[in-house]
Amino acid sequence: MLISKRLNDAINAEIGRELEASNQYLNMAAYFDGQAFKKLAEMFFKQSEEERAHALKFVNYILDTGGEVKIPAIAAPITEFKTVEDIFIKALDWEKMVTKYIFGLMDIAVEEKDYIAQQYLNWFTNEQMEEEKSMETLLTICRRAGERNLIMLEAYLSHDD
Repeated sequence: MLISKRLNDAINAEIGRELEASNQYLNMAAYFDGQAFKKLAEMFFKQSEEERAHALKFVNYILDTGGEVKIPAIAAPITEFKTVEDIFIKALDWEKMVTKYIFGLMDIAVEEKDYIAQQYLNWFTNEQMEEEKSMETLLTICRRAGERNLIMLEAYLSHDD
């Protein structure tokens, strides 16, 4: 087996967090779709798919290293939001938390001198930098536009294609 029990357990927990994020982003996408913000909905549908793909990457890593996959229970997503800004704050906070968890996985891999895991986890550390930057940008634009001018955020996302 190429993976320690400690790292295996930590990655299983991360699989749950990635699936939880996928569900949360799916719910945010549905919220935006219900508000007729099609580009915001599309963006969060894509985020949801990305988070699920991350979970699957971790599942495959555990399987490839001879570990045991144990997907934990997943909390229900938040279904009510005060403002659109609140959605982006929650999304950014979530991404920052995931970054800390990914760093925690890397800490375990470094402590255990698991060079295979370190190499594997590098992709996730780089991905988290991108995820945080993206949410920070969208939060900034949301704040600049204000709740009454969210169509500007839709226009920004249309231009970003």
